[in-house]
Amino acid sequence: MASHGHDKKILLELAKQPDNSRCADCGAPDPEWVSFKHGVFVCLNCAGIHRSISKKVKSIKLDVWEDEMVEFIKANGNASARAIYEKAVPAYYYRPGENDSILLREQWIRAKYERMEFTGETKYPPIPYTTGLYEGMLWKKSKENGHFLKRKFVLAEREFSLSYYNKENELNAMFQPEKIAHPHGLQITFHNDGPTRNLYVYHESAEEIVTWYNAIRAARYAYLKTAYPIGSDEELIPKITRNYQKEGFMEKTGPLQNETFKKRWFALDSQTRKLFYYKGQLDAEELGVIFIGTESKGYSVKEFVPLNTRGNKWKYGVMVTTPERQFVFMCEQEQERKEWLWVLRGVLRRPMAPQDYTSEVNAMYKR
Repeated sequence: MASHGHDKKILLELAKQPDNSRCADCGAPDPEWVSFKHGVFVCLNCAGIHRSISKKVKSIKLDVWEDEMVEFIKANGNASARAIYEKAVPAYYYRPGENDSILLREQWIRAKYERMEFTGETKYPPIPYTTGLYEGMLWKKSKENGHFLKRKFVLAEREFSLSYYNKENELNAMFQPEKIAHPHGLQITFHNDGPTRNLYVYHESAEEIVTWYNAIRAARYAYLKTAYPIGSDEELIPKITRNYQKEGFMEKTGPLQNETFKKRWFALDSQTRKLFYYKGQLDAEELGVIFIGTESKGYSVKEFVPLNTRGNKWKYGVMVTTPERQFVFMCEQEQERKEWLWVLRGVLRRPMAPQDYTSEVNAMYKR
């Protein structure tokens, strides 16, 4: 029987319950859509993904509801679905949020409801996560000519290594679709005594590239559990992988502040307190890295207007002061400067952890 106002009122009340007040898949607040196949409340973006899988999605406010659908949703809801479809999600598996890419959210939803990977009743985790060895083909950006070439990668958990890499606790992976100009673009970074090395890869299959991402997270999680045996999952999971807090172009001058300004690509890794700068946004190695300590250690960040503007095209200045020298950068827009000041000051305000002192000593300062 078709529902009129009464059943919609019931659904709206159900959507206000704590377990249903956020999207079942990405955590976005105030979901207004329902997958009546799984009985979950979802946001507009995740509803689109559900619709591509099962078609059984409706708007609480805009669509007509049948009484039996409403009864099914009343009997289920986000908490009940989570107990079934997320029963056995490994600690290292990345649970995307509302601001994550469509790639990660779609594969998370498909893994839960389509492939049933986390119910505990099917073979999970997949073989790549449990055997300690995963290999396959990825398209990798060449350091020499910038072309993407198909290369074989091997991930070995026992040695904490990924093909080109040696064992190192700064292995990281992040999705960069716009930067790499491919919807499945993945940036893999590692640090091993010298400059940070960047690999830019992709795979034609969305499922395959997300499998690689979570296989890297699984290997990284195993490393962290070995390196920090008393660390809790709450402490270790945020350290598995991370995105750069901010990236973008700024102009940079030299240490005397009378050198020609040159356009550079900057990336802030707030977890390690490092501001990297590159000649181009897809460079394999950085030109230099600036460690961002705390004000009590002689570090500061402020707006700045340089006296010298030789070669300078932009006018919104930022000065980063370290115990060794002052760095002057220029932003193209005032909003860009505000964003850089905000994220850099956030790092300044955060107390330094014991491992940060090692990073400070090892940081290289280059022109």
